[in-house]
Amino acid sequence: MEWEVVIGLENHVQLTTESKIFSGSPIKFGAEANTQASPVDLALPGVLPVMNKQAVDRAIRFGLAVGAKIAPASIFARKNYFYPDLPKGYQISQFEDPVVIGGSLTFGYEKDGEFVTKTVNLTRAHLEEDAGKSLHEDYAGMSGIDLNRAGTPLLEIVSEPEIRSAAEAVAYAKALHSLVMWLGVCDGNMQEGSFRCDVNVSVRRKGDEKLGTRCEIKNLNSFRFIEEAVHVEVRRQIELIEDGGKVVQATRLYDPDRKETREMRSKEDAQDYRYFPDPDLPPLVISDAWISQVKASMPELPAAMRERFVSEYALPEYDSLVLTASKAMATYFVAVVDKAGKENAKAAANWLMGDVSSTLNREGVDLDQSPVSAVQLAAMLKRIADGTISNKAAKEVFAGMWEAKSTDENLVDTIIEAKGLKQISDTGALEAIVNDVIAANEKSVEQYRAGKEAALNSLIGQAMKASRGKANPAQLTELLKAKLAG
Repeated sequence: MEWEVVIGLENHVQLTTESKIFSGSPIKFGAEANTQASPVDLALPGVLPVMNKQAVDRAIRFGLAVGAKIAPASIFARKNYFYPDLPKGYQISQFEDPVVIGGSLTFGYEKDGEFVTKTVNLTRAHLEEDAGKSLHEDYAGMSGIDLNRAGTPLLEIVSEPEIRSAAEAVAYAKALHSLVMWLGVCDGNMQEGSFRCDVNVSVRRKGDEKLGTRCEIKNLNSFRFIEEAVHVEVRRQIELIEDGGKVVQATRLYDPDRKETREMRSKEDAQDYRYFPDPDLPPLVISDAWISQVKASMPELPAAMRERFVSEYALPEYDSLVLTASKAMATYFVAVVDKAGKENAKAAANWLMGDVSSTLNREGVDLDQSPVSAVQLAAMLKRIADGTISNKAAKEVFAGMWEAKSTDENLVDTIIEAKGLKQISDTGALEAIVNDVIAANEKSVEQYRAGKEAALNSLIGQAMKASRGKANPAQLTELLKAKLAG
């Protein structure tokens, strides 16, 4: 029996504010335990929360980017549960009236050897505060509580259950991660907990319309763990059902060492949290003027940039999706094209998606730390275009620029001269080479003139060898054809 996987994601995005969502406490990562917790964060008697406008600005920015509705009035609610790291005994969140309603996210990924695109609809995105952190190490068998994170502003982004595989889940998470960083609403640091993912997984027999019982895998902090956890949980649920058992709704944790998910607690429903409007916070009212102000400050969005790359630079859709996968990549590409010219846009895209990306991956370096600047790459592309160097020689030039780690804008020409990589484009010099090759390869010449096209490649190879790889291939080919036709 074939099965269909149904996945929905809930991402907790830490917002790039200077202070917490309801207090003036700082949110610097790595501070000594309990040094960034104010009376409001500690829930001392008599304190009142005050909304952080920066957090709302960032929520509006995200909502506009995904084409969502920004609620003119949204309500903060108390989500009641009892954990040692939750001093109030409740979390301030949003339930029935979130700040961001709907929206969608389009992304691309590899499927069965082909590049495909998919759009996933969003249910909502709501503002809430983070809880503190329980510490279970180095306490002589006891646990400690660090409340530095208590009150940290979060935007929880909830997708519809429209994802159908682990690969899609990872691609969606990566696209969302890229977007919130692009917008500047989150720094995206998964190691520090700035971008966390909960994955809801269920399975159903193909053709069934009713959703299966879902299990939520909490706090996945890497894309690799998202993929592994989905595969493991899908296999667990299918085997359980096929053995005659039933999937029980639960919250689970993923153990990457043992490659298994373990039940953390039975999954609560909304009524278990006893949501009710927080009496200490008035409705959050967002005017059209406020939305317009945020909209005016937004950068060009990935979707608009993709359309521009296709229409203005004549790039394939695949290229536009890859180049806008991160703001750093898109910015670098635009900077290269600005210097190299639109006529070199496709070459710039090929180099960025090819040699540049592979070198960055191999060296473990981010694009914004690349020793080869956009200006230098553009200069190299211009030298390829004007015939100064071949594509093969350009690889050697790029390697030389990477090793040099110099900011010199004339570095390309310096390397070309130092390594003797300049192509032979002089017609007289090429003609002499062609004449020698034709004279020395009578058999190949006869075969070509008899209609055997492959013989031309042999002659071109001999000519390139004679020029030590420095002949301009296009000129050489045209000259050979002209001589052989005479």
